[in-house]
Amino acid sequence: MLQPVRALALAIAAVMVFSAVPPAHAAKKKTTRATASQSRQAAPPRAASRPAARPAARPAARPAAAPSSNQAAQLERLYAEYWDASMRLNPLQATFQGDTRYNDALPNILSPAWRQQSHDFTVEWLGKVEKIGSQGLQGQELLSYELFVRDARASLEAERHPAWMMPINPYYNLGSIMAILGSGTGAQPFNTVADYQAWSRRSLGIPPLFEQAIANMRQGIAAGVVQPRELMEKVLPQLDAVIKPTAEESIFWAPIRTMPESISAADKAQLSAEYKRMIEYRIMPAYRALRGFIATEYLPAARTTAGMGALPDGQQWYAQTLAQATATTQSPAQLHAWGEQQVQQLQGRIDAVMKENRLRGTQAKLLRSMRSDRQFQFASEAALLTHYQQLQQRVAAAAPSLLDTQPKAALQIQPVPPERAAAAAAVFYQPATTGQPAILYVNTRDLPHRPRWSAVTQFLHEAVPGHHVQLGLQQEIETLPRFRRQAGDMAFIEGWGLYAETLGEPMGLYADPYDHIGYLQTALTRAARVVADTGLHAQGWSRRQATDYLVKTASLAPADADAEVERMMAQPGQALSNVLGMTRIIELRDRAKAAQGSAFDLRRFHAEVLKDGSLPLDVLSHKIDRWLQQPAAAAAP
Repeated sequence: MLQPVRALALAIAAVMVFSAVPPAHAAKKKTTRATASQSRQAAPPRAASRPAARPAARPAARPAAAPSSNQAAQLERLYAEYWDASMRLNPLQATFQGDTRYNDALPNILSPAWRQQSHDFTVEWLGKVEKIGSQGLQGQELLSYELFVRDARASLEAERHPAWMMPINPYYNLGSIMAILGSGTGAQPFNTVADYQAWSRRSLGIPPLFEQAIANMRQGIAAGVVQPRELMEKVLPQLDAVIKPTAEESIFWAPIRTMPESISAADKAQLSAEYKRMIEYRIMPAYRALRGFIATEYLPAARTTAGMGALPDGQQWYAQTLAQATATTQSPAQLHAWGEQQVQQLQGRIDAVMKENRLRGTQAKLLRSMRSDRQFQFASEAALLTHYQQLQQRVAAAAPSLLDTQPKAALQIQPVPPERAAAAAAVFYQPATTGQPAILYVNTRDLPHRPRWSAVTQFLHEAVPGHHVQLGLQQEIETLPRFRRQAGDMAFIEGWGLYAETLGEPMGLYADPYDHIGYLQTALTRAARVVADTGLHAQGWSRRQATDYLVKTASLAPADADAEVERMMAQPGQALSNVLGMTRIIELRDRAKAAQGSAFDLRRFHAEVLKDGSLPLDVLSHKIDRWLQQPAAAAAP
């Protein structure tokens, strides 16, 4: 199955962050945007332990004739039919997309039968779309075709490796996913009697799903395809947090405790009795069985190595993961060397800023000082919010020189609600909804860890010209088929966010040397993660080697470095997607400059990159190449 299944994994990842990630590291993730942007890059349930990949798209031939309206209409109809069929095939995906028609169903998405059904589904719909073909398509119609075909081929290609044998890790724990859904804090609604009955019926699927996870992991043990022991040890406390002796103590009892007043007393009594039986005799035994298997059978068989290279065919598996997620043509070894070059360049740029501003000492010493010196701390929550509001005004004045189009939706700056602050990121973006403005949330909790010098970079990334511009403009494209509206590509989305940080220099926002060094240090950390990720999975590095590298090279605190490496172990290649996304946008900008010469207009280039929503990087490249071949693209503005 293609695109919607990957959207499912991203939606699940969004709800997993608070339960699965250690709090110190969770604060660095953009959980709200993950749900809002509904990224295209996400893994099929059969490959739930890592982000899904896509093969490089084949560039569509430039048509000699205009598309027939019948051809375009046929494809549009197929896309709509496909989306509805995919919701029926994967009811959990439908729930995460806000489609309530299948809230009572939970098929066994880990079973061999479901994997075969998903495969057949992808082959069927790919065949239907390719039968119509792309000849004559242009603009959005051509992009939709390229994306659909690319997604289908990617899903089929991902079947080459047995990721289904590793269905659980701390960052994708089926137990935590079901607990969030059944607690009323996730996408599953609990507003009516029918809603409560739907979850009760859906919970019938939990025992067979967990049993299948155990069966798949047993096959993994036999085949040598197992998770690192250090990761699986983190799963046990996640399950322990859910397992309770009585229904009333369970997280699954929360919907009963908070039952709406609109539900009658008789229905409340009936549902309470039903839920007590469901929790104590259906759900809890399934959790105990899963927990017992992991503790007694899986952990002794788990591997002591950290990287994918230790798995059967692990080197090729990792290379495929990178190629499909980022459309890179470079090998892991080439990316490792490239990352090392980036690290050296950024260290040199930090040295240059220090010398220019007569800042003495080593980089590591300066960064420690910047993290702890009270002069970089805000005196109050109000001062922190005011600083971001002032940044908004400064960027608003400078942005028109770089952007000729901005979203219609207004952007408000608000503090993170207190009940969410402990696990929330320092700054994150929430796109606008109907009748509501977009919001840049600023976490005013723990002020000593909200340094002044990080604010400029964070605003540029999350707000303008970053996610507010990119996601806001994407929301305004009303004619896209649902498989594009409901999805996005994380390499593009996060790559644009990183690219937006680089625009602080032409906008004059890094005039303060500490702001400039803060930006460069952030870039240095990301480059170091490229080296550590490829070192871990392709160079045979141990967890300790990767952690020590981040501490030494990027001056991270040991605990932060170790948390970064743990995520790399669970989600290979994720650390590369945003950096390679940014790099691809810069390469395309340089290509446009070379092709257009004095006619190059940065605003027009940005408009072309953003106008079609988020795209896989190879599809973006083909689109920009077609744009550069148009006479109008080379004309002076």
